[in-house]
Amino acid sequence: MARHNGRLADELRPIEIIPGYAPYAEGSALISYGNTRVLCTASLEDYLPGWLRGQKRGWVSGEYALLPRSTHTRTRRERTGAGGRTQEIQRLIGRALRAAVDLTALGEYMITVDCDVLQADGGTRTAAITGGYVALALALRKLQSDGRLTHNPLVRAVAAVSVGIVGNELLLDLDYREDSSADMDCNVVQTDSGAFIEVQSTAEGEPVSRAQLDALLDLAGRGISTLIEAQRTALESQS
Repeated sequence: MARHNGRLADELRPIEIIPGYAPYAEGSALISYGNTRVLCTASLEDYLPGWLRGQKRGWVSGEYALLPRSTHTRTRRERTGAGGRTQEIQRLIGRALRAAVDLTALGEYMITVDCDVLQADGGTRTAAITGGYVALALALRKLQSDGRLTHNPLVRAVAAVSVGIVGNELLLDLDYREDSSADMDCNVVQTDSGAFIEVQSTAEGEPVSRAQLDALLDLAGRGISTLIEAQRTALESQS
């Protein structure tokens, strides 16, 4: 089946990462997965949640928001607090990025990675994780260069991508049109060693076989390898 955008089944959308995009943040990156664009900023605070104080370790959290016209119709701002979907995505981002850091080596610092979707065309949460990692890595680098850390607590790279089954074909990096018609969609978060941090997978119609799921995970892994190389290139450009 030919994809509507001309991509091959195992082809990512054009990926662009612009590091240091927001000059006032300790670390930042503007990431694009095709027409999906997310601004990721990492902010350092000396404040820690009460339950973490005195434990001699830090914390990394994620926040996520769709800007009002990042979608085809206006998305209302969540003025009374994050809704259920937003909370779920924020927790996913936080879990993914914490896996990249030795929290004990971080010390008693709090880093919040804000992921604001400027334009949504599917894969916003996976783009947020991949771009959020770059922002986080830059913030940690700054902490070390400023003398606030003796060594960098970053221990591994983390990236994410979606895969799915559309019309009986396994596809990598679904855009909105593909995601909205998928028989199964799956968000995969992995490290640079190929270890899994999270797999979110749902069959919308018929259940899928173990062989299909394994094939989807293999497809995601190949895409994530490319994304991690793009992260590495972006970070090297800021050295």
